[in-house]
Amino acid sequence: MNHFKRNWPLHVMILPSLLFLIIFNYLPMAGIVMAFQNFKPWLGLAHSEWVGLENFRTLFERQDSVEVIWNTLIISALKIVLNLVAPFTFALFLNEVRKAFFKRFVQTLVYLPHFLSWVILGGILLDVLSTDGGFLNQILSSWFGIEPIFFLGDNNWFRFTVIVSDVWKEFGFGTIVFLAALSNVNPSLYEAAEVDGASRWKQTIHITLPSMLPIAVVVGTLALGNILNAGFDQIFNLYNPLVYQKGDIIDTFVYRTAILNGEMGLGAAIGLFKSIISMVLIIISYRLAYKLANYRIF
Repeated sequence: MNHFKRNWPLHVMILPSLLFLIIFNYLPMAGIVMAFQNFKPWLGLAHSEWVGLENFRTLFERQDSVEVIWNTLIISALKIVLNLVAPFTFALFLNEVRKAFFKRFVQTLVYLPHFLSWVILGGILLDVLSTDGGFLNQILSSWFGIEPIFFLGDNNWFRFTVIVSDVWKEFGFGTIVFLAALSNVNPSLYEAAEVDGASRWKQTIHITLPSMLPIAVVVGTLALGNILNAGFDQIFNLYNPLVYQKGDIIDTFVYRTAILNGEMGLGAAIGLFKSIISMVLIIISYRLAYKLANYRIF
């Protein structure tokens, strides 16, 4: 009680955030019951027909449901791998730059796209990748003689476009984590290696890389918890019916199923399935991070 009296201003400060969490995260969980109903908005949760596990059975029987699960896993897995490799590699190169001003300029330049929403970037990509006068297709056509490529309307190119654009947007911001790890490396290690005659390459192999591996393991293992989050904002702003086969993911499928088609019970079942799997993966990823890199929150 004395502790509460001493720190009551801190409890008051956290109260708005707590109310926000309860209102927008916990109260909506009552809607989980829709996953077990043939939900009709005009009947409400109390009077909609109870169908048990029928929605989950439909989820795994429909061909498009299975496709979106595989699409989500493939797109998300490739994003996780490349969003780990790209900033890791870029941080290694940037760490070798000796001009402080140029280093800060490049770092600022590459992480600026992180702060742009996919609504803005989606519009930019639609113009840049357009087959009708798009900047990239003009270069491919005039410089290399390649026919215009329908990047956002061809199933064979859409995944590639989504993954590359996501890496371009996020790798600069992800580099900050690895640069922070490099800043903690004891400079005396490099000095000792230089005295022993080690080249910059050998210093990178034997000092820089081992210093970055623990944080790389943490980032990689924690990312496993998001394996079913392939990026709703990005996909929603870039995809179209032509690429549903390779580009539709769980979140966009839930949106179309529940909101546009009115199959709210099925949409809720898909969302609940994703949430349960994600929770299990998050628990596993944190356990792996603790085992492999001794990382823990509590």
